[in-house]
Amino acid sequence: MNITLFSKKDTKPSIWSGGLTYEYMIYPKTANYSDRDFGFRISSATIEQTPSEFTKFKGYHRYLVMLDNDLQIEVNKEKKIYGKYEIMEFDSDDEVTSFTKGTDFNWMVSEKISHHKLEIANNNQNCNAEIAIVFSLDTTVITINEKPYRLETNDLLVIENEKKENLMLHFSTECLFGILDF
Repeated sequence: MNITLFSKKDTKPSIWSGGLTYEYMIYPKTANYSDRDFGFRISSATIEQTPSEFTKFKGYHRYLVMLDNDLQIEVNKEKKIYGKYEIMEFDSDDEVTSFTKGTDFNWMVSEKISHHKLEIANNNQNCNAEIAIVFSLDTTVITINEKPYRLETNDLLVIENEKKENLMLHFSTECLFGILDF
């Protein structure tokens, strides 16, 4: 098992048409974002212009969570509103326009990956997924099989669990919790 902490303060920004994006990780490590050859990518972005068009990615499923306010959005010409921390799921090839400024969490997963899920977790979780991700919404301590990991706001913890061992996780505060199996 391999556990890696990605600190928000260590991410470097890149420009997208609506603001800045901060990549936490891309999987596998040899993948290239611009080649669109990754299994999944985790990032956080600022939406600084309204309206702003989200970048399309054919062949990817996407999870988006606003971290600082509500999200007023249009998906394929249909208006929708998501509350702060409400999980939005969509096909990354959809036409998506945001009418809200703010900061979000993004998780893009290749359609080639059979099983993935993102939820808000705030208690104990049993997990035996190949990969589990924890994104802290506030300063928190995540305990994995009785070993604590301290995360600052908007830090990411990635658990690579190739042997699919059963893990017991405890969250001291609400976090985004995602699982993925190939």
